[in-house]
Amino acid sequence: MWYTTDKTSGESQRLNRSKTVLIRADESVLVVIDMQARLVPAMQAPARTIRNSRTLLVAAEQMGVPVIVTEQYPEGLGPTVPELGSLEKATVLPKMHFSCMEDSGFAAHFRRLGRKQAVLTGMEAHICVMQTAASMIEEGFEIFVVSDATAARTLESESACIARLSACGAGIVTTEMVIFEWLGRAGTPAFKQMLPYIK
Repeated sequence: MWYTTDKTSGESQRLNRSKTVLIRADESVLVVIDMQARLVPAMQAPARTIRNSRTLLVAAEQMGVPVIVTEQYPEGLGPTVPELGSLEKATVLPKMHFSCMEDSGFAAHFRRLGRKQAVLTGMEAHICVMQTAASMIEEGFEIFVVSDATAARTLESESACIARLSACGAGIVTTEMVIFEWLGRAGTPAFKQMLPYIK
């Protein structure tokens, strides 16, 4: 079950859909959560998280996957780090709630996209990533958390997030799993564009 927005009434409707195991480019949204200037330095392995999130942003652009980038209280925690590259084609949304789905602006935009899968990256894993994923699961969306593109201040918190979300039904995936599932096949223009990132 998942939500979409009725174009005439503007009301969210719950639709019946069979659960998909593979991540489909035409069914998913990439959500990059709170990778901000004053958060990143405190994370475990921030360089890995930035590198893999940037790779996913490139892949999303190549394959037409919508991207939402969130910023938690940007006045205090700063903007998204420039190391992620250009966000020109992404929708950047500020928020105050830890769960993105509790923020009306994010929730409305996400539902308007009409897609049933969300691929989540960002920080902190056990707070905003965890609560966003849980809220989406409660609403019937299919959630994939990219374990090598999320981070927390401690490895214990990161591990607890992954274990809990896995038990709740989220798919725990890696950057390359997402990319190859989005691609679906070799030999396409998108595959050739992504080769430098996946060799």
